[in-house]
Amino acid sequence: MQKKIRVLIAKPGLDGHDRGALIISQALRDYGMEVIYTGLRQTPEQIVASAIQEDVDAIGLSCLSGAHNELFPEVVQGLKDNGADDIIVVGGGVIPWEDIPYLEEQGVMKIFTPGTPSVETAKYIEQAVYKRDGIKDREPGELIDRVDHIGIAVKSLDESLPYYLDTLQLKLEGIEEVDTEHVKVAFINAGNVKLELLEPTSPASSIQAFLDKRGQGIHHIALGVNDIQERIDEMKRKGIQMIHDTAKPGAGGASIAFMHPKSTGGVLYELCEKPLKERL
Repeated sequence: MQKKIRVLIAKPGLDGHDRGALIISQALRDYGMEVIYTGLRQTPEQIVASAIQEDVDAIGLSCLSGAHNELFPEVVQGLKDNGADDIIVVGGGVIPWEDIPYLEEQGVMKIFTPGTPSVETAKYIEQAVYKRDGIKDREPGELIDRVDHIGIAVKSLDESLPYYLDTLQLKLEGIEEVDTEHVKVAFINAGNVKLELLEPTSPASSIQAFLDKRGQGIHHIALGVNDIQERIDEMKRKGIQMIHDTAKPGAGGASIAFMHPKSTGGVLYELCEKPLKERL
């Protein structure tokens, strides 16, 4: 860590349970941060005053009482009123998913839900502080920067292409055989995303196995990345099981690696790094 980051962990309101706040406090200390814990039942005004007095970089708010929609924005507003809105505010606790967009609109930078690995919270705070302070060399690249394409398994390109080109009137960008995967691929421009039709060219093709088991349909979603090996390693650190531990050649000059559906909610995702000119 290039900078000793100071974080205030606070429990606003009447919530009397602080086990989670203590756990995250210890996790941030273990990561190398200085942590100040306010204790239970703090008002937003007390939290703002403590944050300014302690000259912290970030505030971590924990709330289990259900009052987060009132208390968290009051802390953010208090910081603004005191000219301290450069202090980063994150939150956690039992917070419904539907409340997260509102809280982020109010200025809470990130909400961490139960089950988030504590090290991910630490990394997020570190990256947010570095970004705020203009420490460029520690900013990570985006994990995923776009949906690159959707792979669709088809029995025959000749039989499938008329639907996409004539009925849907999409544009065919090219056809290519990928010998290593035993597939013939048609690239179709669908506006904001490409479709990749995959026809098996051999019984050994995984696409043939997919067709035999499930029939024609969506085979995978490809996520565009930069520095694919770094992204593979990052996914593994996050507990994602990779089918490929190193990138391999894919269609269109891309480097690809698949994540196992067992650790992605049943969806086959492909990490896909394309040559720079293809991403522009």
